[in-house]
Amino acid sequence: MPDADDIDALARSAARGDPAALDALLRAVRPEALRLCARFLPHREDAEEACQDTLLALANGITRFEGRSSFRTWLHRLAANRARSTYRALRRRCRLEADGVPLPDRADPRRTSVVAGTRLDLLDAFDAVRPDLAEVVALRDVLGLSYPEIAELLDVPVGTVKSRLHLARHQVRQRLGTNSG
Repeated sequence: MPDADDIDALARSAARGDPAALDALLRAVRPEALRLCARFLPHREDAEEACQDTLLALANGITRFEGRSSFRTWLHRLAANRARSTYRALRRRCRLEADGVPLPDRADPRRTSVVAGTRLDLLDAFDAVRPDLAEVVALRDVLGLSYPEIAELLDVPVGTVKSRLHLARHQVRQRLGTNSG
């Protein structure tokens, strides 16, 4: 797999309209995009779907990549947003297929691993907070980006990232029914 400098160079070329660079970029980042999506979605098929959506969003939006942040940081944001969107779409689809039978509020521990159930609860909690707050907590706590990386990506001061993260964590903990922290 190409190193970060090679990836950034491919991204800049693709952003300028080079189709060969875009193709090489998509092939190079697919494993990382899948890994990022799998941090949110517990089932491989769902993570694959989110990965495909991430790569499609990347291909469609590469001309908007300005290089203010590293390409990898930008990819993290795309993957986080696409994984959350995929989860919402899966929940809607499941509700429609349930034909009026209400979905459980929490994952069924008899059918879902503890890790998978926790991720599903977390995705539900993300949907219960403002999108700007959910994005910050996803980028920091799920994908592990640093405060400066998040600030650069969102074009806000580091202090804003920290305050949003504090508020988001508080709201997510409330939604999850935990009072620790």
